[in-house]
Amino acid sequence: MSHAEADHDTRRSRQWLAGEARGAGVDRDRLLELGAAMAALTAAAAEREPVAVAAAPVGVDPGTPIAKPLPSELLRPLDTNAEMRWTALAGQGYVVPNDRFFVRNHTETPRLDADTWRLRLFGTGLRDAPTRDAPVEFSLDELRRLPAEESDALLECAGNGRRFFTEQQGDPAPGVAWGLGGVGVARWRGVRLGTVLRLAGLRDDAVDVMPEGLDPDYVTGGINLGRVRRPLPIAKALDDVLLAYEMNGEPLPADHGFPVRVVVPGWIGISSIKWVGPVEVSTTPLFSPWNTRFYRMFGPGHPAGGTVLGAQPVKSAFELAWDAWVPAGEEVLLRGRSWSGNGPIERVEVDTGDGWRPADLVAADRGGAWQRWTARWRPPAPGPFTLRARATDTTGASQPDRTAPNTLAYLFDAVVHHPVTAH
Repeated sequence: MSHAEADHDTRRSRQWLAGEARGAGVDRDRLLELGAAMAALTAAAAEREPVAVAAAPVGVDPGTPIAKPLPSELLRPLDTNAEMRWTALAGQGYVVPNDRFFVRNHTETPRLDADTWRLRLFGTGLRDAPTRDAPVEFSLDELRRLPAEESDALLECAGNGRRFFTEQQGDPAPGVAWGLGGVGVARWRGVRLGTVLRLAGLRDDAVDVMPEGLDPDYVTGGINLGRVRRPLPIAKALDDVLLAYEMNGEPLPADHGFPVRVVVPGWIGISSIKWVGPVEVSTTPLFSPWNTRFYRMFGPGHPAGGTVLGAQPVKSAFELAWDAWVPAGEEVLLRGRSWSGNGPIERVEVDTGDGWRPADLVAADRGGAWQRWTARWRPPAPGPFTLRARATDTTGASQPDRTAPNTLAYLFDAVVHHPVTAH
């Protein structure tokens, strides 16, 4: 999450708690009850007892939450999600091919008809305040006729790396046990959200825009929170947010938001709403559970109501199988990628057991969404080894040896210990 996003969410959370922000369809008192449950979750985690955030969401068929094939050599299924295997990037280019791009679903992938789909804009932030029942509409064909733009943008789940809280640090980590494969860069093509807002009659006093997905309602803790949605400040909406209908030169795949999704560069993945349909534009602040109760930091060092997630931290990963076998006494070319929500990667270092040394950066990636790198290594003898990689971005942010734990195990950024065996 960018600093601008953190500032926005902090401000909206305070306004919501004070009753100054609006969130249609969600009762504030019920959400406060959910907040109390989160506080109990914090206490349980502090005692290192098993905890669960919620039962499986209503509306999910455990057999078909994801539409695309999940070959084991490309993806690892995780409940309603699928994690990219880093070995699947070996020999690939800068972007992640669609067939191995990670999937993050709160419920299940909906099957939508592009011919009948409409983007529906409504709210007090548009001229004449169109309602949800009588919105300003755009078809997919109409969006395609507008000026198109392309952008290489990185999307990452806030829980990416969660499994290492437990496996590497011994800390409790409820939720989906992501390794490092809940991230990817794609080339998105679509129309600027700002272009569509202006065509819909954007008012000068609009302050927030809230895209909403068309996937099934999300139910947790006995509370139906409705469809996934998350507000954006009007300044961000008019900046670089894309209504994408293509991914890597192909029509947007079903699992990645067909027919249209929001792509919000630099903000955590939940902001990039998939299967977007309704879009509320408001002259008053908006909130949703996804910026006031979820995607927040709970636990030691945080207030009972949690604190807003900061910028996505620096991470690094090897394009190598976990527990891989490598030839002893022969030169091995190690490959990997590093990325940060703070800014481009400045340098990467690798340790193969004999101290940190610089990795070679791929020059074409400098200043991009992530950075590919290589390092040569000759295993001196047969046996187990631990590979480590750490990166530093242009702001000076780097990767620590240990990540401070938090109840929902977000934003793991420590150097990951990658085991291999030379033979």
